[in-house]
Amino acid sequence: MYLIYQPEGSEEPTRFKYNPRKLMSAEREMLERKTGKDFTDFTSSVLSGNSLARRALLYMFLKRQHPTIKWDDVDFAWDELKLEYSKQELVTMREAISENTSGDERTATLANLDAEIETAIDEEDEGEGKASLPIAG
Repeated sequence: MYLIYQPEGSEEPTRFKYNPRKLMSAEREMLERKTGKDFTDFTSSVLSGNSLARRALLYMFLKRQHPTIKWDDVDFAWDELKLEYSKQELVTMREAISENTSGDERTATLANLDAEIETAIDEEDEGEGKASLPIAG
């Protein structure tokens, strides 16, 4: 999964590879302190669109690049930040939905996933390994 940040006026977005299982303990603890959520709840909140969780995640990634950045410096319009699944993650989801659902809902969901897969970032091109879904558990 990728956190995509493109502040207004920037030519190109910044992509951050987000894999909750690969975050260091100090980063996980900071995310818990900033959001008041345990890490498993935090990862779910990021996926469900919780603004504070996404701000904390962006702060963590920006702090890696700019160690002196402050929490109050991280502010974004909602359309400047988004999450995108990788092609491999979408394929994994498609396989699960294909095996576990049926009917019209299945057909529509698979069609939507197929469209997303076409344009998704390929982790193999990024030098990443096997995909897993981005929930720490």
